[in-house]
Amino acid sequence: MTELNAPVAPTPAAMSVPGMSLPGAAVYPGLDDWRELPIAQQPTWADPEVFSASVKELSSLPPLVFAGEVDVLRSRLAKAAQGKAFLLQGGDCAETFEAATADRISSRVKTILQMAVVLTYGAQLPVIKMGRMAGQFAKPRSSNDETRDGVTLPAYRGDIVNGFEFTPESRRHDASRMLKAYHTSASTLNLIRAFTQGGFADLRLVHEWNRGFTSNPAHSRYEKLAKDIDRAIKFMASCGADFEALKTVEFFASHEALLLDYERALTRIDSRTGTPYDTSAHFLWIGERTRDLEQAHVDFLSRVRNPIGVKLGPTTSPDDALRLIEKLDPNREPGRLTFITRMGATNIREKLPNLVEKVTASGAQVLWVTDPMHGNTVTSPNGYKTRNFDDVIDEVRGFFEVHQALGTFPGGLHVEMTGDDVAECLGGADPIDQEAFLTGYESVCDPRLNHKQSLEMAFLVAGALSQSK
Repeated sequence: MTELNAPVAPTPAAMSVPGMSLPGAAVYPGLDDWRELPIAQQPTWADPEVFSASVKELSSLPPLVFAGEVDVLRSRLAKAAQGKAFLLQGGDCAETFEAATADRISSRVKTILQMAVVLTYGAQLPVIKMGRMAGQFAKPRSSNDETRDGVTLPAYRGDIVNGFEFTPESRRHDASRMLKAYHTSASTLNLIRAFTQGGFADLRLVHEWNRGFTSNPAHSRYEKLAKDIDRAIKFMASCGADFEALKTVEFFASHEALLLDYERALTRIDSRTGTPYDTSAHFLWIGERTRDLEQAHVDFLSRVRNPIGVKLGPTTSPDDALRLIEKLDPNREPGRLTFITRMGATNIREKLPNLVEKVTASGAQVLWVTDPMHGNTVTSPNGYKTRNFDDVIDEVRGFFEVHQALGTFPGGLHVEMTGDDVAECLGGADPIDQEAFLTGYESVCDPRLNHKQSLEMAFLVAGALSQSK
């Protein structure tokens, strides 16, 4: 079992532990070449002295994850790229310091575990469970500034950079927030470890939660699948299956590697291999706005050993994809590279086939994952940024249809979701309407699927997976 270990200061005796990192900032050829390249979506730190002190402290702090854990994830993702596993990646659009409470974190983990049980049964494959958690504090923005009532201030770039409150002090780019992001991530990882190792993730308990979901008349059409899962669990029990082994799960942490000052400061050298790992998370991805091959984000992440994802929007050409493979995965290493497509429901069936065909023909074995959220954002009539559940599900269906037609494997699902009963996305079997936004809209950035919508998606995707077997 891969544990998300609490950050503990390494001791000389501990340095022999497999996958531990050497203490202190990494020194390795090329790790700082990104500083000489164009870079997008970065803050302008208000106080250079605070910035220098914050980076220095981050560089000396223990790793949040260990290289050995990262290697386990890479082996799991390699299986998914071969059609032998499925990736479920979910969590907040943008984490906040305020919401890093035990209740909120447990609700998110609980929902991901519930989704994973359903997907495992539908796919008849292992499901890799990964949170957009313990580091998803930075967000790209379409504009550097925001204007309200004639007042212009810096845009909110996530709690790791500035505050959401619309005041000059809150919107100031404060580098000390990187330290708070580190410590909040450490606390989150500690809780995740406790939840996934201490009986909270017991398969029987998780299934009982799903039975509560299907008891709602709005979700009755999913009751048959829930009963099938129930029979499978009872069959395992009657056969004497070792349920001790089913009480814990692997759970990995991921976030967008947007703030390179933070990522570089948390890069360490693996004591086993002498190579650099970004120890801020197990899995890191490059966003649609920062995937330029000639810029800093791609260069930096090409030099660390973590599994890397890249978001691909509808303007991505096959040549773009092939060049990204050459830069980020020159050795064609299984599990190294994941392409996360975010095309939009209206584009997925038209834009994705050519990409998949050309990449497959090149011999590269990347993991294909769908992000059905970001290409389907609209504004509701009453002015809220939202997504329609039907559009989200249609993009997922299109993703599966394309891969089925090409004989390739639809390897995963990447969703912005929460375990709370918020009202941010329209629709679903137990529908959310725009009036519910007035009291239930909580996101500081993009709209998320709530607990019920997330589970409904899992049941629908499980049906698609079972049909593709």
